Amino acid sequence: MIYKHKETNDILKWFEQINQIPRCSGNEEAIRLWLINWAKENHFEIKTDKIGNLLIDVPASSGYENAPIVVIQGHLDMVCEKTPDSNHDFTQDAIKLVKKGEWLTADKTSLGADNGIAIAIAMALALDRTVSHPPLELLFTVDEETGLIGANALETGFFKGRILINIDSEDEGCFMIGCAGGINTHLSIPLKWADVPNDYQLMKINAGGMKGGHSGIDINAERANAIKILTQILHQIKQQVDIRLANITGGSAHNAIPRDSEALVFLPADEIKVVKTLVQAAEKTLKAEYQNTDPNLFIKINEINGLNQAFTSEGTQKLIDVIMVLPHGVAANSQDIEGLVETSNNIALISIDEGQLKVLTSQRSSIESRVDALTHRIEAVARLVGGKVYSDTRYPAWQPNMDSSLLAKSIDVYKKLFAKAPAVEAIHAGLECGIIGDKFPGMDMISIGPTIKDPHSPDEKIHIGSVGMIWDFMVALLKALK
Repeated sequence: MIYKHKETNDILKWFEQINQIPRCSGNEEAIRLWLINWAKENHFEIKTDKIGNLLIDVPASSGYENAPIVVIQGHLDMVCEKTPDSNHDFTQDAIKLVKKGEWLTADKTSLGADNGIAIAIAMALALDRTVSHPPLELLFTVDEETGLIGANALETGFFKGRILINIDSEDEGCFMIGCAGGINTHLSIPLKWADVPNDYQLMKINAGGMKGGHSGIDINAERANAIKILTQILHQIKQQVDIRLANITGGSAHNAIPRDSEALVFLPADEIKVVKTLVQAAEKTLKAEYQNTDPNLFIKINEINGLNQAFTSEGTQKLIDVIMVLPHGVAANSQDIEGLVETSNNIALISIDEGQLKVLTSQRSSIESRVDALTHRIEAVARLVGGKVYSDTRYPAWQPNMDSSLLAKSIDVYKKLFAKAPAVEAIHAGLECGIIGDKFPGMDMISIGPTIKDPHSPDEKIHIGSVGMIWDFMVALLKALK
């Protein structure tokens, strides 16, 4: 049953306005300026830094002037994903909201509730004069989705508070108090080009319809990775037919499980029927294999024209072998917390650039030595085939603190409000709390949020009732932090 009250409607109205503004990672200037104007109109002091992080100071309500400052934190950017048949332009088009029963979703695009809903909740809290609260610092960071870039760039003194409520978790009733750390790895593999024999036909092979999702939260769901699926198909074909790859692409972001991938392949014209039969058989097998996780999975093959060069037969095999051997998915589960993924990898992006195979992988772990070990394994693959490799965008894990006074207060407030205890968990995803806690000693933090399903995909949706529950909890918690 939908949990309805006025504040939910107010929050969702702000969220709808936020979704009028394009804000893919790296393109947050418009949303930042919009928030700055909003803050000025409401006489709130603002601060920005050289990378574009934004801080808005909200004075304490009466009687709370001497209470500790509370930082309410979220990020400005969103993962921009859309279905193959969508004409949406993320650089200029508004996200169109669609209400489906108790859920709010978007029209063939990601919704941006991750993390636009945090902005909307913070704005509503700042403006509601009936809410009793300490001095608030609304901290909005940039480029979270591409590698926690904004949080990494925060400098000493940018904000004062040492109590932080991050609104970037996606399960109402669950307090996150720890997260995985991670690192991205870039591989560049040289490949040889050659003219294609005259009797070879160019084909396009598409692997798509996969569910995708967040590479941390959803990695244990065993969903299909479109890059891996396509490479598996190419491997099967290569065992029987001399194919020559001309191009391959797939994936959209380091933290999204690839939903679609495409290859341009030359093959002998007299083998087209054989290859089509192989692809049809492979699709049938894969649809059965992933019937529960990716029921809409498909493999398509079509004849096209254009191009006259491709990788050599050996170069094609090299490319296939590299992707086949790279790890993807859960590498280890936690021995301390039941049900928590400890270490994983996502083969996130693949492309051809200047004659080289480019691959981006994203490793996560709650144990630093294990993310290092997995990263070294991936780097070794690149070196073994004569490639170049480097790893960057490292972010630390957030180690749980069960003695946190903020956690204790939050649990007490939640129990009194909803007559049940919240779950207290760690998450296999990167949260900005990990970086903020590492950079600013003495932080007391929790991460919360309304229920969001399938973030980083066009299936993203937010449970409307949970928005109101988060509001009620935030109001009660801020009142208790006197």
